[in-house]
Amino acid sequence: MLKIIFVFAVAFLLQAIASMAQMKYFAKEFTEYRKQGKVVCGRQAGGFHAGAIVLFLIDDNGIIRKAKKLEGVTCLARFKEMKGFQDKYVGELTGEEIPKTHKNLKKAVKDAALTYCKYISGEEIENPPSPFQKAGRSVTGLMQNKKVLQ
Repeated sequence: MLKIIFVFAVAFLLQAIASMAQMKYFAKEFTEYRKQGKVVCGRQAGGFHAGAIVLFLIDDNGIIRKAKKLEGVTCLARFKEMKGFQDKYVGELTGEEIPKTHKNLKKAVKDAALTYCKYISGEEIENPPSPFQKAGRSVTGLMQNKKVLQ
């Protein structure tokens, strides 16, 4: 039993270290773009599927100058340049500009456009719920449904 607990503790520690390394990598890439101008970020969590993050370097009019994407399941995923977005207005992106790709990358592009539009209109930009918040909402919903059935 003690060996199993030790294995889980080591796995948890390794996962935490890998996550911190990826967060540091993201911060470096974001800061690099931020030094060049305004940045719009879109994200879509993957769960058991590949997640995606997009970064758009834009000018003062919302026109994309550079674009990068990060997509993958593991902490080893790295940013890559995205072609075909230069000189497009970020507020009009729909995700359909990306041919044949997984749906989370398209959702990340749509999220970036929505975030930009909210920013321009002065709306508050919400942070997505964490996995713990999602789990808590699910448990709360189940408990409320149970009360309704009684």
